[in-house]
Amino acid sequence: MTSIEKPATKPANPRFSPGPTTKFKGWDFSLLKNALLGRSHRSKEALSRIQELLALTREVLQVPDDYLVGIVPGSDTGAVEMAMWNLLGPRGVDVLAWESFGKGWVTDVCDQLKVDARAMVADFGELPDLSAVDFSRDVVFTWNGTTSGARVPNGDWIPADREGLTICDATSAAFAQELAFDKLDATTYSWQKVMGGEAQHGILILSPRAVERLESYTPPWPMPKLFRLTKGGKLISGIFEGKTINTVSLMAIEDHLAALKWAKEMGGLPALIAKANENAQVVWDWEAQTDWVENLVSEPAIRSNTSVCMRLSEKGREGLTKEQAAALPKRMLELLAEEGAGYDLSAYRTAPPGFRIWCGGTVEKSDIEALLPWLDWAYATARAEMTG
Repeated sequence: MTSIEKPATKPANPRFSPGPTTKFKGWDFSLLKNALLGRSHRSKEALSRIQELLALTREVLQVPDDYLVGIVPGSDTGAVEMAMWNLLGPRGVDVLAWESFGKGWVTDVCDQLKVDARAMVADFGELPDLSAVDFSRDVVFTWNGTTSGARVPNGDWIPADREGLTICDATSAAFAQELAFDKLDATTYSWQKVMGGEAQHGILILSPRAVERLESYTPPWPMPKLFRLTKGGKLISGIFEGKTINTVSLMAIEDHLAALKWAKEMGGLPALIAKANENAQVVWDWEAQTDWVENLVSEPAIRSNTSVCMRLSEKGREGLTKEQAAALPKRMLELLAEEGAGYDLSAYRTAPPGFRIWCGGTVEKSDIEALLPWLDWAYATARAEMTG
């Protein structure tokens, strides 16, 4: 394949990172002008702002009224770890993984907590056999695989009359996919994913069943202060009323409030889901017409609409050595960054060589449409460099 001319148009916003994701269109620093900088997060004014954020989170994400929503430290990782360390242990655990972060939860459950666990692991781009999950046990899983681009299609595989709890890492699904909260007992995500927020703040959402477990079970292992959700056998309810475990960034609070207000104004969760679907469809249509690339997920029904992961197809690798095929995506992304046409499109470091396009609701479809010809250019250019 010979080199081709550079496209005439670049994305107006070339930021396609899967986290922190790009800010919504219209965002600027003036939205932070009322941030309570230099104030205590325990002050009446700051607490009111935090409580407003929690209320908007519940409204936009459509969290059931009897579920609890709290801000916790350590981003999504902190929220998942907090859920596992507090809830797991009284019964066996099935832990599912099909991408890098899910495999991390396997390590935590099996090697750190060392509970009675069964790991169900699938390759990148695939899902484990969901019909084989035993819901008499607790179940830990990732709703949407950020590093593989595979997601569960819905919550139908989870029974309503399950005996165990479900702990769901929903960090790249929340605000872009419909979460079946009636099937989820502990749900986590971070602001830096779909909503384009700042890092280090996580959200933990608990069902009444999860609260019941917290108040009836005491884990046998030491519990770090940052993880403690109970005191004297009772839930520390203040965590879910805006009284955070540790200091939160009031600048980040203001920023996330702006994103939630934007989301509400544009139509809330249905509009966010529709926008992610439209964005992803642009990429999927391009993939179908482009012979050198393929989606990492072969089954369309389980393809992510946020983290669209791709690799070179058999046609795209034709005539290349194994080393060249592995290096070509990296060179492509270097070319795109040098041109200012697209940033942070690399596949995750432990995923198969390739690239991914973030398609969440803060990304504009016109920017994705402008990016795709640049991918064709980068492929042709990088291949010509390698093969002469």
